[in-house]
Amino acid sequence: MNKSELIDAIAADAGITKAAAKLALESFLGNVGSTLKKGGRISLVGFGSWSVSARAARDGRNPQTGKTIKIAAKKCSKI
Repeated sequence: MNKSELIDAIAADAGITKAAAKLALESFLGNVGSTLKKGGRISLVGFGSWSVSARAARDGRNPQTGKTIKIAAKKCSKI
């Protein structure tokens, strides 16, 4: 299911217009994104949880050449 199909389904289930369903979905996604950017955690019982964790820098290996490479530290989301 893509975003437009989800908007159509929300509109049909809730009995609202597609414009209102799109606004509600974009509000939800925006609030989830801003909470994660602030380092927060989101937990919706029966649906899922999202959080951001930090990965330390580490050594990796190029699979084609076998040469050791440096992988930079980064933040990644956990679902």
